Amino acid sequence: MNKYKRISAVFIISLLSFSCTKLNEELRSDLEEGTSGSANAAELLISAYSTLNTPYQQDQRWCLQELSSDEAIAPTRGGDWDDNGRHRAIHLHTWNADNDYMNGTFNSLGTAIYQSSNVLRNSPSAQQAAEARFIRALAMFDVIDLWGIGILREDMDDFRKDPIVMTAEEGINYVITELNAIINDLPASGPAYVASKNAARALLMKVYLNKGALLKRESPSFAAEDMNKVIELANQITGYTLSAPGHYFDNFAPNNDVISTENIFTLYNKEGDRGGGMSRTYNTVAHYNMDPGGWNGWATLGSFYDKFSTGDERRGIKYTYPADSRPNPANAVNVGFLAGQQYNLKTGAELMARNPSSAKLIFTHDITIRTSGNTLETAGIRVMKYAYDYASQSGQKNNDWVVFRYADILLMKAEAILRGGTGTAADALAIVNSIRTNRGVSNLTSLSLDELLDERGRELYWEGWRRQDLIRFGKFLGTWETKPNAGQPKELLFAIPSQQLSVNPSLTQNPGY
Repeated sequence: MNKYKRISAVFIISLLSFSCTKLNEELRSDLEEGTSGSANAAELLISAYSTLNTPYQQDQRWCLQELSSDEAIAPTRGGDWDDNGRHRAIHLHTWNADNDYMNGTFNSLGTAIYQSSNVLRNSPSAQQAAEARFIRALAMFDVIDLWGIGILREDMDDFRKDPIVMTAEEGINYVITELNAIINDLPASGPAYVASKNAARALLMKVYLNKGALLKRESPSFAAEDMNKVIELANQITGYTLSAPGHYFDNFAPNNDVISTENIFTLYNKEGDRGGGMSRTYNTVAHYNMDPGGWNGWATLGSFYDKFSTGDERRGIKYTYPADSRPNPANAVNVGFLAGQQYNLKTGAELMARNPSSAKLIFTHDITIRTSGNTLETAGIRVMKYAYDYASQSGQKNNDWVVFRYADILLMKAEAILRGGTGTAADALAIVNSIRTNRGVSNLTSLSLDELLDERGRELYWEGWRRQDLIRFGKFLGTWETKPNAGQPKELLFAIPSQQLSVNPSLTQNPGY
């Protein structure tokens, strides 16, 4: 790596404090099982896993991937949700290097890279080392995706030596090499919140599928050998099945660690133990008068909602699950897309807006980047992908956050076939229809890349992949009803945060900023 340009990156010098006072015994035994690794390495590994919660769980990385797309919007509602325009800038692609979402994400992913590297110098077992290197590879992949560079500190003892910065191609090759090197030391099975062989395969699939877009963002190309690697890896991922009809939301339920048949890699959340602020998935969308009340913020776009057919389970259902004992006499949708009149899930009464209190709480199809007047509180269909954990008494809910799941594996395989991998269009169509059948919608008669993108949207909405998908399909610089202006090529990468540039003079800003 002597050809890599060396930089000073303060964001991966700081070591997060490990503040958990009670480690989950089940997770700890999973991490230590069959090994002689030191307790210090085990605790550092848990800390490394925990660094992923903040950027992924509807914050930071998630905001950059979703609010910049046609799938999610955080509108300014009167005096609420303005935050110096940071949300509007992400959605309208008018961001600059001072946007704090970018700096927060850059810092968090850098911390994950540092923390996972720190495990490696504390006598880990082979499996612990492999898990740490998986976490590092995942964070590195995100940095490449968002900023087009890879960052790594090679010397963890002498901080006078600067970290290295890699080009996108060098970073991609590094991630591929790392994942291939560790896969034999990862467990073949176990809880989804522990990195496994299949998790490594899923990440490798993401790398190979996006490789052409990461290297040529304005005009992606897809090599047949890369697409065949995607297909080969997909065929090696076994032991999972698509959720049965009526059980799509099992993948996101408070007990999804037990009932999901799809989840391959998740982020651990358990009340009273550790995890991230899963309550954000509810609070950011719920109205003040819902029970519990939320922050009345984010929504989806009407055009995106219109991609779903009536009867598509993914669009929303009345979902019954142990952590919700409410009778819901109105049979109201409580997961998926919350559209139209909203109800008290205890009494069945229609909910009202707060101001004016005489107006019914009806979430509308249409939304604008700024809302006011009669639309201030009600504009926009809300998205509740994770069933709310009413049984939990704190902000730390028990839903494990989904990073990779089996439906995505199948959709990536279908896409690789359409992009020139081994197989036929009929094979790809059959894969997509197998998913649609389980979601309660009719089969497609043909499958184009545009239709496959729509199906990825329907299946994976709000899971943190939309921007990446739109770039790969050449649609990220387009327009939608809340973004009237077409984008510029510079927007295919985010700006290197100015706070990083100010402390790291060797960092070079991305073109156009």
